[in-house]
Amino acid sequence: MNSTTYDSIGGNYNRNRTADHRILMVIKELLELPLGSVIADVGAGTGNYSNALADLGYRLEAIEPSVEMRRQAIPNPRVHWMSGSAEAIPLKNNSVNGVIIILALHHFHDIPHAAREMYRICPDGPVVIFTMDPRKSEQFWFDDYFPEIARHVFEVFPPIDEVADIISGTGKWQTLIKKFPLPPDLADRNMCSAWAKPEMYFDAQMRRNTSGFALASPAAVERGLKRLQHDLQSGQWDGKYGHLRRRKYFDAGFRFLRFTGPKKR
Repeated sequence: MNSTTYDSIGGNYNRNRTADHRILMVIKELLELPLGSVIADVGAGTGNYSNALADLGYRLEAIEPSVEMRRQAIPNPRVHWMSGSAEAIPLKNNSVNGVIIILALHHFHDIPHAAREMYRICPDGPVVIFTMDPRKSEQFWFDDYFPEIARHVFEVFPPIDEVADIISGTGKWQTLIKKFPLPPDLADRNMCSAWAKPEMYFDAQMRRNTSGFALASPAAVERGLKRLQHDLQSGQWDGKYGHLRRRKYFDAGFRFLRFTGPKKR
């Protein structure tokens, strides 16, 4: 994971990237672990999902390379923080009951190496990963306004099927892939969460807390915002995409992956 990236974009991260209860419930469902189990949160960020799971009754080992992200973590007696990366998890062999990776996979430097680390600390699983694959998305108007960012997303998010093959092959794990269409009121305001509320993209803090915007050139962002503002004011956006404001869900390519060994099928 690139700690420098999140050292630079992590300011006030908790304002926009709070744990969404629907994501949390799917994580709990896929873990299928009794309360009190120890879960490693790899790429924990500021610990929003670590804390949410801890509040449910689990114990968390939160691993995060970014000093800035760890600094913003809200202390929780059931969450133990460590500096570390997916490729060098500072935990002993077979030391946790489960692993979660929540919207962090695309920051891993070496997915095969990370998979071996996950297998080392939790050989039977479950490993639950929440990520996205833009290749699986419905056609998204965002791409028309921010094409440079859209291209970057394709470059940094690996194809979900390739990820599944790499990780399942490492531990000879069984694989489950589950769709997660985004609701219009997602609390975890990632870059795609404004699919029905384009006005959200004018929130500079929201943009800073998403790696796609934070890593894009200011000129590319400004061009997109100007065009979006023009089309919203003229009614062109609503003429083309206004029907999205009435939709309950949008499939932007977000997926859960669950990996389990023979003992936890």
